[in-house]
Amino acid sequence: MKKLQSILMVLSTLCFAIPALADGGSGVVDLAPIGAGLGIALAAGLCGLGQGKATGSAVEALARNPGARAGIQLLLVLGLAFIESLTLFTLVIIFAKIK
Repeated sequence: MKKLQSILMVLSTLCFAIPALADGGSGVVDLAPIGAGLGIALAAGLCGLGQGKATGSAVEALARNPGARAGIQLLLVLGLAFIESLTLFTLVIIFAKIK
């Protein structure tokens, strides 16, 4: 694992060192789109995990107490809407930052 880590570190250093040290006259490398892609991927992935956890807990609660279906379903839909809004807010912020 240590050997793989050192190989990946050297490769990542080479990927960023070549554009920085190139004598092509091009100034700055714009890494904002890469950061935006990583940001939306992180937000979507973590929201997906949160939605899975919320849905699993709601199903377990329904299995334990089927009579409370209406209340659990209302809170589940409300919670899923709030979780999904986090991804949409991230998308809006990315579009606002990168023009």
